[in-house]
Amino acid sequence: MGIAAHIDHGKTTLSDNLIAGAGMMSEDLAGKQLLLDYDEQEQARGITINAATASMVHDYDGDEYLINLIDTPGHVDFGGDVTRAMRAVDGCIIVVDSVEGVMPQTETVIRQALRERVKPVLFINKVDRLINELKLNEEEMQKRFVKLITDVNKLLAKYSPDEFKQSWQLNVQDGKVAFGSAYNNWAISVPAMKTYGVTFKDIFQLVKDGKQKELAKKAQLHRIVLNMVIKHLPDPKESQKYRIPQIWRGDEDTPIGKSMMGCSRSGPVTMMITKIIIDPHAGEIAVGRIFSGTLRKGSEVYVSRGGTQKYKVQLLSMMVGPDRIQVEEMPAGNIAAVVGIKAAIAGSTVSQEPEMEPFEPMTHYTDPVVTLAIEAKHTADLPKLIDVLRNVSKADPSIQVDINQETGEHLISGMGELHLEITMYRIQHDYKVEVQTSDPIVVYRETIEGRGGPFEGKSPNKHNRFYFEVEPLDETLVQQIKEGNVPQGSKFKDKKALIELLQENGLTREEARGLELVEGMNILTDVTKGIQYLDETMELLLESFKEVVSKGPYANERVYGIKARLVDAKLHEDSIHRGPAQVIPAGRNSIYGAMCQARRILMEPVQKVFINVPQEIMGSVTNEIQQRRGVVEEMNQDGDDIVIIARVPVSGMFGFASAIRSATGGKVLWNSENAGYQKVPPELQNEVASKIRERKGLKPEPYGVEYYATL
Repeated sequence: MGIAAHIDHGKTTLSDNLIAGAGMMSEDLAGKQLLLDYDEQEQARGITINAATASMVHDYDGDEYLINLIDTPGHVDFGGDVTRAMRAVDGCIIVVDSVEGVMPQTETVIRQALRERVKPVLFINKVDRLINELKLNEEEMQKRFVKLITDVNKLLAKYSPDEFKQSWQLNVQDGKVAFGSAYNNWAISVPAMKTYGVTFKDIFQLVKDGKQKELAKKAQLHRIVLNMVIKHLPDPKESQKYRIPQIWRGDEDTPIGKSMMGCSRSGPVTMMITKIIIDPHAGEIAVGRIFSGTLRKGSEVYVSRGGTQKYKVQLLSMMVGPDRIQVEEMPAGNIAAVVGIKAAIAGSTVSQEPEMEPFEPMTHYTDPVVTLAIEAKHTADLPKLIDVLRNVSKADPSIQVDINQETGEHLISGMGELHLEITMYRIQHDYKVEVQTSDPIVVYRETIEGRGGPFEGKSPNKHNRFYFEVEPLDETLVQQIKEGNVPQGSKFKDKKALIELLQENGLTREEARGLELVEGMNILTDVTKGIQYLDETMELLLESFKEVVSKGPYANERVYGIKARLVDAKLHEDSIHRGPAQVIPAGRNSIYGAMCQARRILMEPVQKVFINVPQEIMGSVTNEIQQRRGVVEEMNQDGDDIVIIARVPVSGMFGFASAIRSATGGKVLWNSENAGYQKVPPELQNEVASKIRERKGLKPEPYGVEYYATL
């Protein structure tokens, strides 16, 4: 099971209690020690950065149950860790702070869980604050709980898979909701009130009288929460029946398919890696969920799509925070830590069958939006820095590393300022490499406004010509690609169903049938008829499209949301004259030229910012937002405070934390989430594009249509 919530709602404090209840740490320290925040940066900042795993045993109705728990981060910059953790679990506890209620990140983690078909239960935390700080009476408290549960149920109704919309709703009477204080080690649920003879009135009185220790003895948090987990969350045998078809597109009637659907211990081993930990002594440790078979120390496995190389399991262990307990074997349904699978990255499929169909890639809700240029302080450290950057991007797949051997520039992109700050700290302190970094750079996207083409692209030998048209991709189709309904790449399993889906979302039948490649949020389709030798050349045209998508014609940034149609081609009959050196530039220039005709524009990443501020200093906050090109979308009253929701470009968010604190004298609570991309204002387009081009060592003016026509 996983624990997921908005930042500071008490996930790690709750995990402490569960671990203490299993006898794995002192009960007096539970909630204070934060055992799963074992990284020094986590302790210094008081936030969870890494998803941490712990396995524990719980006694329920005389039987012993093994529970694998993953505590996930709540800060928006580390959302990638939450997505990856959700792939490994069957159920999760959504934690909500009773005072703050359902926050933006709560909604995001619920979406991430339901997307992976992970069943939720609810824990309402910090109930003591309602009594001691807000001075609510019993009736007001119960009204508060009803509102929180209704809010969570609305989100479940919105995002749950259709077949679970009803059955996954949370009901207090069933015991799918628990209330308590993780910091003070007590909890209660409606069924537990009957079992332990504790009424709502008792709780209210004990908390009011400051006797929470007494309450913690009567209603132990770990017992009540883990009983709820065992009673209401599915075990692997039950959950894999409906999760496997969602996360694996292979044939369910094969031995592997049957073994995974039944969570069989005796079938072939299949495992999905959800995290790589770099340990200074053991090297790379691959942590992941075993979906079928029994993994044994010394057994040999393959990493799918990694060729026929075998890897030997050198060490096999269970995790408890920073510690690993070595075991000889581990059956399906568990979370294992393995040393020896060198080629694995987060998202890899590991199996005893070299030809196994890999698991579906995990869809992350946000792209990296902030970049730093990084270089070694001492030239001698350069080779080490390249190794370290590769390790960093392996251990945290939300970090993108771009090593440019030609310019010697190394770019590292992350989800936000904090994400990059912590990564830099690790490079300097954990890996001991001294580095210098540039100021943060925003990652832009390029797209087009209108239609362009057909534009003729000629090969350098002038024997081959391609004619492409481009236009913006329908927004509904971009959404389908984002949600993973339209798969990436050029191999499509169920082409018939895909063609129907594409037609429903804005493509013509001819375009849908001619789909050749989905690359990022862009598609390439072939609408030509009967052109000789085109089949042999198509692979090379896909390469040229990939080049266009990774470096657009305006500022060399990634391209977002375009549809390229191949409408005609003239090819030389001799294959020697249509090799890669001829076809790739011709295809690329044809698409570039068409994009110039379609009016190229830049898009910038935006964040949605939620600011909670006292009424009298609201003016200084809106002023701060407007100075950063932000737009206030709504203002709501919340008690004496005003909640301001604004959209601010990421380029305007640098240094926002300290600026907003000094503008309000520190009387402000705020958080943000990524909110996609918006067009850069027309008056800034050329200025921004020239700056990016100069930074990349290109001439400030982008090439126009005439340039591509003369090539």
